[in-house]
Amino acid sequence: MTQKVLVTGGTGFLGAYILQALVEKGYAVRAIHRSSNYPDFIDASINRNVEWVEGDILDVVSLEDAMKGIDIVVHAAALVSFYKSDKKKLFKINVDGTANVVNMAIENGIKKMYYISSVAALGRTSYGEKVTEEKKWTNAKTNTNYAISKYYAEREVWRGMGEGMDVVILNPSTIIGYGDWNHSSCKIFKTVYEEFPWYTEGVNGFVFVEDVAKVLLKIMQTDTKNERFIVNGDNYTFQNLFNEIATAFGKKKPTKKATRLMGVIAAYVEKVKSLFNNRKPLLTLETAKVAQSKTYFDNSKILKVLPDFRFTPLQNAIAISAKKYLQNLK
Repeated sequence: MTQKVLVTGGTGFLGAYILQALVEKGYAVRAIHRSSNYPDFIDASINRNVEWVEGDILDVVSLEDAMKGIDIVVHAAALVSFYKSDKKKLFKINVDGTANVVNMAIENGIKKMYYISSVAALGRTSYGEKVTEEKKWTNAKTNTNYAISKYYAEREVWRGMGEGMDVVILNPSTIIGYGDWNHSSCKIFKTVYEEFPWYTEGVNGFVFVEDVAKVLLKIMQTDTKNERFIVNGDNYTFQNLFNEIATAFGKKKPTKKATRLMGVIAAYVEKVKSLFNNRKPLLTLETAKVAQSKTYFDNSKILKVLPDFRFTPLQNAIAISAKKYLQNLK
């Protein structure tokens, strides 16, 4: 019997690739949407094979309707923002919204939930330590409001486990790939394409969007439950990341090294510029803080569970994505 999966966040960057992976594997897929805008960066045939229902994770009535007849919930809906002005919205969507999804799943007798969290929920380091799934959350200056909201969202998912659901939490690092480059981490590509001049030597984890969707699909086909997994392809300096993207686009590499102080100054400069061009800047005080930290993420746990899986090297992921962005510009 075909299992029916409800996906929240299916119109988002990662969510669209999750829909693609599930449809191609033969699952019956239902997805929540708030408008008629469907993801246009995946093949249109995928959207046609999804049962789209209007709803919102902040609307429990629509959630309850969406969950009728569902066997598995994949909760990928979230707000990703590093703007101070979005703090209340972050906690409303990421924490309260997740609580609603958990509660409605329990009320509808759904036994399996896969939650797409973030490595941000594990906390960040400043001195180059390697982060594993065993890392304990600590309050630190390097934690962004987004990270804090995802940490509290995870607590809601673990509560669901305590109330009888089988849950798996995936913690992707920064997701790289082809999507709408005006939103989410896709904005990195647009920023480099426009020859953003600043770089840092901070270190972060990055993972190809298609790999995250594939890991989810593969873990769903195992008996794994009540575990969390870091989903990370490569640990890269931000300088190397920007250089690789610039090379793939045939654009100028960033040349201005942002020290901690310069990062703060650059963030203020970008904020002022945004007032004139009516676009939110990629560089904020929070992203400047993240870009200076050196955090390495360990993916060995997921590779033990999925020994045949291989992450796409970041250089290849960038090349594939940049080619698609360039084709879309023509």
